[in-house]
Amino acid sequence: MSPYQRPVLDWYAAHARDLPWRAPGATPWSVLVSEFMLQQTPVSRVLPAYAAWLARWPEPARLAADPAGEAIRQWGRLGYPRRAVRLHAASGVITDRYAGIVPSSVTELRTLPGVGGYTAAAVASFAYGQRHAVLDTNVRRVLTRLVRGVARPAGSGGSAPSAAEVRLAESLLPSEPRVAARWSVAVMELGALVCTATAPRCDQCPVANSCAWLSAGRPAADATAKRPAQRYTGTDRQCRGAVLAVLRSAHGTVPRSRLDAIWPDPEQLARALTGLAGDGLIAPLPGGRYALPGTTAAATAPQPATP
Repeated sequence: MSPYQRPVLDWYAAHARDLPWRAPGATPWSVLVSEFMLQQTPVSRVLPAYAAWLARWPEPARLAADPAGEAIRQWGRLGYPRRAVRLHAASGVITDRYAGIVPSSVTELRTLPGVGGYTAAAVASFAYGQRHAVLDTNVRRVLTRLVRGVARPAGSGGSAPSAAEVRLAESLLPSEPRVAARWSVAVMELGALVCTATAPRCDQCPVANSCAWLSAGRPAADATAKRPAQRYTGTDRQCRGAVLAVLRSAHGTVPRSRLDAIWPDPEQLARALTGLAGDGLIAPLPGGRYALPGTTAAATAPQPATP
């Protein structure tokens, strides 16, 4: 066991948040749902959406039996609604190909729509207790500071982990699979609560005495690597969200005139409608009407060809 493992595991045992997807009775499906929802979304926003989702669809077959539009409606204002479409598609694959059971191997998990390397490793680790390097933003930051002595990984902020980062994470994994899975979530929690991106609480860190970054005087990150702040007001993303909000509340079809009334820029609205249709988030209907996918009228209307 490395000098980091026991202090971090003991800290996690004392300070871990009580989150439902970590509960002893959490199912692989509930872990998968949490991983979809937690992508780029704070825990505080996920908790009520997660509870409502699993109350409605406690297993993948239930979700697969409903149209994709219901998944989009239930997703509400959680953001990045393509996640809802992909989770709905994943539920269909789980139901049809895996007899309704979320697969346990990373290879099979990666066959599911919307599941990449990180999500596959996270579900295999947290739902099935396997030994995999689980590298989210928090883990990458903690390990980079702890071992390499720099504020954040090179190219972080949406980039995939480098091969060197993966090797480092794998080298620190405990050998016993279930302990390795607990280590992975413990490092993730340490990054979320203590070794944060800004204002890290080094005085509360269980491995502060071993941290190369702290020993080096907490050198600042390269300013050129910082991601610019993203505005939201007036963007295509806000326009798309406004359209979806109308369709989610409509529970039926909506005329184009109603959508014209919610957005002042006709060209931006047209661009949003085209993009939403291309992403499978809305269904254009004859007569200039729109609906969520799977609405009775939308289900019988010709759909745009998938490129």
